[in-house]
Amino acid sequence: MPAVIGSDEVFSWAAWVSLSRNDFARVMDFWDAPGRETEKPYFGWLSTDLFLCSPSTINLKTHVHTRPIGQRPFIELEPTDRPLAVEQRTGVTMERVREIAEAVLHHPTNSESK
Repeated sequence: MPAVIGSDEVFSWAAWVSLSRNDFARVMDFWDAPGRETEKPYFGWLSTDLFLCSPSTINLKTHVHTRPIGQRPFIELEPTDRPLAVEQRTGVTMERVREIAEAVLHHPTNSESK
């Protein structure tokens, strides 16, 4: 997971990934199985547009790593020069975390309806 540079903290996005029908079935077969984290990573396509990342994050290639029961899978982006993939590999600054938090808090989907 990407580290916050100069900190012991990590930063993560909640995101959706599409898997093939067979891989999805396998994930479901092992969802409650102890030791599921030993499964090989699954190929997937990032299906969430992280609006603060440019260019669009839709359909980036990923590897989905199953983790122990109770933990969400870890989504590893293909190692490219796209900004999100670089941030995942090298970490993010606390300034970038603040920028993301402010934008998410003030995004129109998080505003009260009038």
